[in-house]
Amino acid sequence: MAKARKNNGRIHSFDFQPGDILARKYEIIDKVGSGWEGEVFRIRERSTGIERAAKIFFPHRNRRDKSSKFYARKLHKLRDCPILIQYHSQETIKYNDYPVTVLISELVEGEPLSDFLTRHPGKRITPFQGVILLHALAKGIEKIHRIREYHGDLHSGNIIIRHHGLGFDLKIIDLFQWEYPRRENINDDVVDLIRLFYDAIGGPKHYAKHPREIKAICCGLKRSLILKKFKTAGQLRTYLENMEWE
Repeated sequence: MAKARKNNGRIHSFDFQPGDILARKYEIIDKVGSGWEGEVFRIRERSTGIERAAKIFFPHRNRRDKSSKFYARKLHKLRDCPILIQYHSQETIKYNDYPVTVLISELVEGEPLSDFLTRHPGKRITPFQGVILLHALAKGIEKIHRIREYHGDLHSGNIIIRHHGLGFDLKIIDLFQWEYPRRENINDDVVDLIRLFYDAIGGPKHYAKHPREIKAICCGLKRSLILKKFKTAGQLRTYLENMEWE
């Protein structure tokens, strides 16, 4: 195993290679992503051959396992929300003599929304496709809001499209962490949903050309207007299902 790159004792990258073994249970297949808290690898459970995901936390981003425990507990609390990944277990390994926490979860196959949009002409989808995408997202986040929880980090890079056609089959990865959910966190989710929709259908370059029904959803991206109209993802979902088109 190659050594980690460190700066003042901080690990900033794990140089795991395919075939490396984690906690005597899992074999590294490849690296699938990285972020502020750590890196994510595709792994194979040695006893069953089942592929899973391993989020390996940078120790300086996970003091006393605070971040990993919060993340695991929140995923468990939201385990009945199909749009989120499913938590399995947590392991501790040694990496260059540092204790490192590994969170094992469901492996999500698919394509990030950001890549999906890049493949389309003009890096955007049609307003009709956008409404279908927004409905799928709102329906998924609604279940989180019903538990008075929130996601907190909705953007095109952590929305995974597993399948699309007449609808979108989506998974959302990552969660932002506050100690306790606040009303403001739910509000942020709603505003982020509208922003995702706005950007997916072309952003400011195409906004003026959209029909009034689309503009009625976007509310000019004004936070106060959005939250006056949609206080939760559930209200947004209901609005989309009942909106009338000219």
